[in-house]
Amino acid sequence: MATVSVFRFDPELDERGYFDDFHVPDREGQTVLEALFHILEHEDGSIGFRYACRGAVCGSCAMHINGRYRLSCATQMADLGDKVVIRPLYHMPVIRDLVVDMDKFFEKYERLRPWLVNETPLGDKERLQSPEDRAKLDKLVDCILCACCQASCPFTQTDPEYIGPALLLKLDRFYSDSRDLATADRIEAGDTEHGVWRCHTAYNCIEVCPKDLNPTASIARLKGAAIRRQFTGRVE
Repeated sequence: MATVSVFRFDPELDERGYFDDFHVPDREGQTVLEALFHILEHEDGSIGFRYACRGAVCGSCAMHINGRYRLSCATQMADLGDKVVIRPLYHMPVIRDLVVDMDKFFEKYERLRPWLVNETPLGDKERLQSPEDRAKLDKLVDCILCACCQASCPFTQTDPEYIGPALLLKLDRFYSDSRDLATADRIEAGDTEHGVWRCHTAYNCIEVCPKDLNPTASIARLKGAAIRRQFTGRVE
C-alpha cells in the first residue's frame, strides 16, 4: 500500500487548505492519475482533480507531486516511494483540491494572438515552408500548455502580470515561423516589463517541462530581437 497525501481545499467550506491521507494498493504500472481515480471511486468521491487525455498530450493533469511539477498521467507510482504528496499548481487560485483557475493564464495567451498572422491571399495552395524553416519550430510546437513552467517560475508569483515562460515560448513559436508576418508585433508583445524583461533566468522552467522544452532559450531569442530593434531599428 502507498500512502497518498492529497491537498484539499473547498473555498465554500474551508478557511485554509489541508492534507488528506489515503491508502492506495500497489499495482504494476499504476500512474498517479490512476491512484487518484482509485481514491475517487473507492475512498472519497468528493476529491477534485483535472484530467482529459490520459496520454501526456493535453496537459490537463499537471500537479505538484513529491516536490516536482509533473503530469500525473505520465508519473509512475512505483518511482515515488511509499509516500506520495500531491499539491495543485502554485501561483494560481485553487478552485477546489487539485483544480486551479487557469482563466488568467489563457487570457494572457489569447492576447498574444496565438495563430498565424498573414493577410496575403492564399490562393489554391498552402503556405509553403522550407525544411530548414520548419526545423526551427520542431521543439516550439510541442508545448501542451500544462503550465508546469508557469507554476515553477518564481516571477509569476512576484508579478501577476508577467506573461510567463510557457506563453513566451508560444510567442517565440510564432515569431520564429517564416509564414507569420507579424514579426514586429510579436517582438513588441514580449518587449515589456511584464514580458521577457521580467525573466531573471532561474531555469526552473527547463527543469520541470514534461516535453523537455527550453522556454529560457525562447525568452533569450525574443530579448535579442528586442535589443536589435532598439539599437538598429531593424525587425528580424
